[in-house]
Amino acid sequence: MLIAELVTTHAAVSATRSRKEKSAALAAALASADRDDLPIVVSWLGGSLLQRRTGLGWRGLQSLPAPAESSSLEVREVHEAFDHLAGLSGAGSQQARADAVADLFGRATAEEQRWLRGLVTGEVRQGALDALVQEALAVAAGVPLKAVRRAAMLAGSTVAVAVPAFEGEAALAAIGLQVGRPVLPMLASSATDVAAAFAKVAPDGGPVAVDTKLDGIRIQVHRRGGDVTVATRSLDDITHRLPEVVALARSLPAESFVLDGEAIALDESGRPRPFQETASRTAQDSGVEVSSYFFDLLHLDGRDLLDVDGARRLEALSGLVPESNLVARLVTDDPAEADAFATRVVSEGHEGVVVKSLSAAYDAGRRGAGWVKVKPVHTLDLVVLAIEWGSGRRSRWLSNIHLGARDEASPTGFTMLGKTFKGMTDEMLAWQTERFTELATSPTDRSDYVVHVRPEQVVEIAFDGLQRSTRYPGGLALRFARVVRYRDDKTAADADTLETVRSVARLGDDA
Repeated sequence: MLIAELVTTHAAVSATRSRKEKSAALAAALASADRDDLPIVVSWLGGSLLQRRTGLGWRGLQSLPAPAESSSLEVREVHEAFDHLAGLSGAGSQQARADAVADLFGRATAEEQRWLRGLVTGEVRQGALDALVQEALAVAAGVPLKAVRRAAMLAGSTVAVAVPAFEGEAALAAIGLQVGRPVLPMLASSATDVAAAFAKVAPDGGPVAVDTKLDGIRIQVHRRGGDVTVATRSLDDITHRLPEVVALARSLPAESFVLDGEAIALDESGRPRPFQETASRTAQDSGVEVSSYFFDLLHLDGRDLLDVDGARRLEALSGLVPESNLVARLVTDDPAEADAFATRVVSEGHEGVVVKSLSAAYDAGRRGAGWVKVKPVHTLDLVVLAIEWGSGRRSRWLSNIHLGARDEASPTGFTMLGKTFKGMTDEMLAWQTERFTELATSPTDRSDYVVHVRPEQVVEIAFDGLQRSTRYPGGLALRFARVVRYRDDKTAADADTLETVRSVARLGDDA
């Protein structure tokens, strides 16, 4: 199969807002793919490479060779080329990578170059999310969508069920929960407050579970006999990095189980440490001890619990895991009581709460109304210090903004807290391109990726929290920052200070 066919599919999907038309275009491509290429094609149509890392980034793909005049690249050879790139390391790897990029992209047409660059940088923006690819796979293979979704959640990805889907519904049904093989976790939708969450989860009234939302790393713990596997939300195996979690799992009174929970680093008083301390501990042996807390049970001693209601899963969980390792939970039918619980949770340094239905099954891999998270939203008025040219679909606009708080101790008067391009509409991108071209203090002709600007424009930023950072001089960085709106009614002198930022995050001056 030529990648030109996928480029054509991408163009068709990008050109329509109709979900039905997007699905039909994707299904046609899947139906024409060679069986051996199906996993690759499914991954690419979803906008990502199968290789987790290739050593390539936006900068490494800025200068490409002249494009080929005609299409010749096939799916398999391109995939193998990315495999080769992913395996390069050590002395001479930089030049070898440059040579491999020149060889691969030199054989691609101009359209193929743009598409491949988007795959590498994660900038294939066509509205083809994983759920839509699943719909297309069901259509192409002639199997029920429900069967595809369930198989994908149990196998861990849509890619893993691409070939079984074409083998028929029975092949999909044969994919079950397997202890030791991580499944896609159930996700929560969002609500602005506890009352709204109650309305989603229990519209007819009745008790719900209100779980503390910890600011840790989602973990899924599998045990069969003495064998334990610990996986992240993205299904990466981190068993060897968390021996304390493994030890706890082996101490529990069961032969086999699958637990869903969080790993988190706490200080001496039991408050959460900054998120990146937990993240660094699960990425490498940093010496920071983590604690594990569990909130769901998917399997116990030969019995799958995915389709069991929440109340019975929680009962089984409480019988397996010590109370000291359970997420703090309130079961109530009173929104006011739940709101008071949420307020206390946040005051203890946690993210918020998750309101959960006691009648819902574990809907793995899905974000539905069974679980609804409620987190306080922080906003700050910050100043734009610089802006980066976009890539992919945003390549014609100035996109990623550098955000700063007022800081009298800084020589520039501002301290950078992070970057974001989240929350920007096309209209906003066009406006800010014009605005920051006017404020530019460095060339805007792409001779440099970053355009520095006069610190005059104030922007309101929503964020989920702060983390300690050695990258920025203030020692702090925003987490999940997104643009709310530009504040033309404020000057830079009205922007929030670094002290205000510390106060909002409750990190104090020692942050």
